[in-house]
Amino acid sequence: MRESAIERKTNETKIKLYLALSEGRIEIKSGCGFLDHMLTLFASHAGFSLALDCKGDTFVDYHHTVEDVGICLGKAFADALGEKKGISRYGFAVVPMDESLVLSSLDISGRTYLVFDVEFPTQKVGDFDTELVEEFWAAFTRASQTTLHFKMFSGRNSHHIAEAVFKSAARAFKQAVSVDPSSPDSLPSTKGIL
Repeated sequence: MRESAIERKTNETKIKLYLALSEGRIEIKSGCGFLDHMLTLFASHAGFSLALDCKGDTFVDYHHTVEDVGICLGKAFADALGEKKGISRYGFAVVPMDESLVLSSLDISGRTYLVFDVEFPTQKVGDFDTELVEEFWAAFTRASQTTLHFKMFSGRNSHHIAEAVFKSAARAFKQAVSVDPSSPDSLPSTKGIL
């Protein structure tokens, strides 16, 4: 099936999220326009279906919304993968967005680790704090138990850098979740567990 539905309710956010690791609908309403834009790019370039409805305390700022959406997407991702049999496990992509160039490399390992070697030249894109890009991926990696590395090679425009981060991650995830036709029923680990 490779799909999952998550609901999460706290004093800060109320989230309903649906993810399928196959192409389909993308309908995102997070209450934060820039996050909607990034998640739409991510789902589209990964070839995923993603539906999100989030009501958050955006009158404070976007921090709780971004972090909690990252948690929910990470949980849904782990749930959709199930036993992880047959997946390629590793993914890698280098994506340009105009002057920006960002590498993403990941391992669906069952171990949580994030390296975020990306610097934004501005603190904001519109009303969105650029530091929240790292917060999103930190929450995602914790919830999905994924190892994820980002490396920025160039970039001057914060919007373009963020797009390159999400698009390169999308391409890497698309590769990592693809089923290896040579071993569709095998777990890609010598340990026997991921």
